[in-house]
Amino acid sequence: MNNDIKIGFGGGCHWCTEAVFQHLKGVIRVEQGWIASSDEDESFSEAVIVYFNEQIIDLKTLVEIHLHTHKSTSNHSFRKKYRSAIYTFSKEQEQICKEYIDSFQPDFDHQIITKVLPFVEFKVSREEIRNYYKKNPTKPFCETFINPKLKVLLTRFSKEVKVEELSHLKNESTL
Repeated sequence: MNNDIKIGFGGGCHWCTEAVFQHLKGVIRVEQGWIASSDEDESFSEAVIVYFNEQIIDLKTLVEIHLHTHKSTSNHSFRKKYRSAIYTFSKEQEQICKEYIDSFQPDFDHQIITKVLPFVEFKVSREEIRNYYKKNPTKPFCETFINPKLKVLLTRFSKEVKVEELSHLKNESTL
C-alpha cells in the first residue's frame, strides 16, 4: 500500500522552502518550482510540492513547520512572488489545512496570512537551481537565509528532522 501524499507550500524563496522540507523524516521528495492556483492567485509563485509518508510525518506537523519557517504573518510587498500558501489537492485536504492553521493561530502574536488554495498548475525549476542548499550549503545566501530556518527545525521540531544531515548547524554557538 502506498502511503505517499502530496501537498504544496509557498512562503519565501523556494530554495528555503525546499531545504526545510528536504530535511524532514518521512518526506519522500520535494519538487521545487512555481505553483499557480485560481482566481486572484492564478499567477505563478515560488513554491514546492512535498511528497510525504503519513505513517512517518503527518500533514498537521508539515503545516506547523511551514508556518514557523517563513513569515506567515507578514503581508510584505513581495507576496505575489512569494505567496504565503498551502496548495491542496482535494477539498478534504483544503478543509483540514484551514483547521490546522486556525489551531496554530494562538502560537503567533499576529494574524496568520497564509492562504489555503487549490493546486492548479506547477512549473518545475531548472535543474541548476534545484536542491540548491544541498549543492551550496556554504554560499552566503544559504548561511544568511536558509540556515536560520533549519535551526528552527533543530530547536523546535528536532524529532522530525534528519539530524545527521544538519550536524554542521548543531555545533554553532547560536543554538
